[in-house]
Amino acid sequence: MTGLRRFAIDAGIATVAGLINAIMIHEAQEPWSRTPDAFAYTLGVLMTLPIFLHRHRPLAALLLSSLVLFAYYSSDYPGISPITVLAPPLYSAVMAGHLRWAVGVISTFYVGGYLIVVFNEQIEALQALSEFLTNGGLAVAVILLAEVVRSRRALAEETQERLRLAADEREILAARRVAEDRVRIARELHDTVAHSMATITVQARTALHVHGEDPASDDVRTALSAIRETSKRALREMGDTLGVLRAEPADKADGVGLERLPALVEAVQAAGVPVELAVTGTSGELAPAVDHAAYRIMQESLTNVLRHAGSEVNARVRVAYEPEDVVLEIADDGVGSEEECGHGLNGMRERAEGLGGTLTAEPGPDGGFVVTARLPRDTA
Repeated sequence: MTGLRRFAIDAGIATVAGLINAIMIHEAQEPWSRTPDAFAYTLGVLMTLPIFLHRHRPLAALLLSSLVLFAYYSSDYPGISPITVLAPPLYSAVMAGHLRWAVGVISTFYVGGYLIVVFNEQIEALQALSEFLTNGGLAVAVILLAEVVRSRRALAEETQERLRLAADEREILAARRVAEDRVRIARELHDTVAHSMATITVQARTALHVHGEDPASDDVRTALSAIRETSKRALREMGDTLGVLRAEPADKADGVGLERLPALVEAVQAAGVPVELAVTGTSGELAPAVDHAAYRIMQESLTNVLRHAGSEVNARVRVAYEPEDVVLEIADDGVGSEEECGHGLNGMRERAEGLGGTLTAEPGPDGGFVVTARLPRDTA
């Protein structure tokens, strides 16, 4: 509700209360009271003005209206019902938690008025009580209504807070389960893949030692050296990855990026696949996650060339640093197909799309296979 609308509503309430006061003052017939004059009607209007404060200063509005009403009664004018002008600030005061003040103020008016009527005006107690019960019942109804609404609002707020705490607790539990799963995955990777890679490294080193310096075994030595270096590097990278899995979210980069692309190309060439590398543009500032994903896409694509492209295959690698994106292209002239790439191709797509980029993998126009990825420089 806007401030203008609230003001209009409060103005309407004050106007209605002022009209009712004017009617009650005009129609009051008490021979022992002063005849209402302009000052009486002025007080009747003034006691409605604090209604404009009842939303923001409910207790102040209640006390101000009560003071003006007390001034009216003290001037010996005909009696009028206090609930007409006190109902709005009374309701707001109870809603704000000032129940004792509200009960004390309204009780003072009714009990004091009742005693004055009974002792000073010589009216029978039961007759005076019957006249006060109706207005007193209205005051009780206003207080009870405000207290019920306040209690329901408090209950709704408490329920909302409990739901929020429950949601936070579920998020914490889910995060804990994810962390436990990361540790479990890291442990399984270490117990399976890391052991196998370490065995490959040791066996390659042993084979190199057995071949010794025999010149006839240069090709074998080259292959074994490539196997050893690749497996050692894979072990180091796996150690970094396992550390990330154990310590921080899995989507954070582990420090491996395109600066290691030349070493990757050399490893592939050592395995027997000629690779032509072309880099255009300036790398500049790449988001760590983008740099990491680009290297992994390159690594997986070249691995697929080794595994699926057949013998006597050539590979072409292009990296283009554009103002907004970095474009990767890995092409070969082998006989592989997308179906043979298995989960690796799906993983590359997920990496690219997870950063807001794209990845396509399809047969080349002159045969072979082409993987093209476009990644944004900044993932923010």
